[in-house]
Amino acid sequence: METTLACHPYIDPATGAAYLKTTLRGHAIIDNPQLNKGTAFTDEERDLLGLHGLLPPRVDTMEQQIERVMENYRRKTADLERYIYLIALLDRNETLFYRVLVDNLEEMLPVIYTPTVGQACTSFGHIYRRARGIYLTVEDAGRVERVLSHWPVCDVAAIVVTDGERILGLGDLGAGGMGISIGKLNLYCAGGGIRPCRTLPVCLDTGTDTESILADPLYLGRPYKRIRGEPYDALIAEFVAAAQKLFPGVLIQFEDFAKRNAFRLLDLWRDRILCFNDDIQGTGAVALAGILAALRQTGEPLEKQRVVIVGAGSAGVGIGRALRAAQIWMLDSKGLLTADREGLSEVQKGFARAEPGGQLLDVVRRVKPTVLIGTSGQPGFFTRDVLAAMDGPRPVVLPLSNPTSKSECTPAQAREWTGGRALVATGSPFPGTAQCNNLYIFPGVALGIIASRATRVPDSMFQVAAQTLAGMAPPDALYPPLSEIRDVSRAVAKAVSAEAVRSGAAPAADAAELAKRVDGEIWDPKYVPYRPA
Repeated sequence: METTLACHPYIDPATGAAYLKTTLRGHAIIDNPQLNKGTAFTDEERDLLGLHGLLPPRVDTMEQQIERVMENYRRKTADLERYIYLIALLDRNETLFYRVLVDNLEEMLPVIYTPTVGQACTSFGHIYRRARGIYLTVEDAGRVERVLSHWPVCDVAAIVVTDGERILGLGDLGAGGMGISIGKLNLYCAGGGIRPCRTLPVCLDTGTDTESILADPLYLGRPYKRIRGEPYDALIAEFVAAAQKLFPGVLIQFEDFAKRNAFRLLDLWRDRILCFNDDIQGTGAVALAGILAALRQTGEPLEKQRVVIVGAGSAGVGIGRALRAAQIWMLDSKGLLTADREGLSEVQKGFARAEPGGQLLDVVRRVKPTVLIGTSGQPGFFTRDVLAAMDGPRPVVLPLSNPTSKSECTPAQAREWTGGRALVATGSPFPGTAQCNNLYIFPGVALGIIASRATRVPDSMFQVAAQTLAGMAPPDALYPPLSEIRDVSRAVAKAVSAEAVRSGAAPAADAAELAKRVDGEIWDPKYVPYRPA
């Protein structure tokens, strides 16, 4: 289809040069963000495509366009304004958007994703500009395949789907959760090089239980309470079946589902389709990578670490699963998970301990942890007394709650209250501190899955991703700089693709072939010349 051409150029067999062909002309080109170059169309292309007079006479280079974008971006006074500006750029010139994002990722990541994407989701109905992605509601039962088929591209390799019930640390935002699916796929493309036209954001609008959202006259979702039970499960099942039929071999990432559904859906589908849950598996892998990098500095094994995890939701349990080799104490809002506690979920029961309960300070003083991890969404929860009670020459402190306002402590507090001993990484951006960001994991994992042609996603893929990431951290840090994310994603993808073959999740292929496929999947956002159709 025409919309795929910018991502899938023709290759000249004689020279190997890439080029584009299209039958579209004039505003049909300018109004298509995948085909549009804006002021960078050459005079020859303007002749060919009927663009003379529709654009300013000067022909810009991409570098000049980037300079203009950055000048306008840095003139904005609030991050939400910067977010709106970048999404507007994405809506009119996709290649330029990704070039700017790739080249300025460390600066723009807090805007295009957490924490600003949380503001964008909260305000989604108020800042909405242009349709992007597919919405499915319970009213679509029986016609989900037809609705999905309205997507204009058939070569979809990756879908991020959310039901909006647990957006970051902000809770149930209903249809506003589409901003998360869009943002996550922006990072697939910028961080992993996955071609934008091969990605599809999906929002399952199954209602919201947030009264303020239901009362908002500009809310864009169905204004009813959340649908649960059989209708909800039936919608998920119909969506999965339709996605598999329309986009054979597509990878589905479940994103920001509430704990009650996150583990249930993952366990239901993981052995039947190509899928993973980044909140569970990606968060677990990136936390494991940081801890492994820290242990390289101390020379201690993972098995000897005493880990206290505060927060027993998707992220906390996902981290616990990834750190099974260590000794783990997990707390929720009621305190330590213990064997005599009633009401624990099945996944939580796996971390219940046969010992007295207690709140965080009690547990920390008793356990003297070497690793403290926060996924609680409770700002300031890691107090001076808690951090001072940590053990070891270089205790690891990971306050991972998003957005920044929800962080359990600041990096400065973690270092000061441990007497300067702590190795720290945070979930949200803090100046001068490494970020324990799933971006280090999920684009590379997805890239490796796509390149290997895997049919399922075993946990071992995330384990090798964590080990690869840990090996790329500088000697004095827990993670490499985010500016190196494409190199990280390439390395992770090659390790994951090899593991896919080794585990039997993908057809046989040697390392050289897998590496060639990974490199061949990576898209570099740059303009490609047009030739006559």
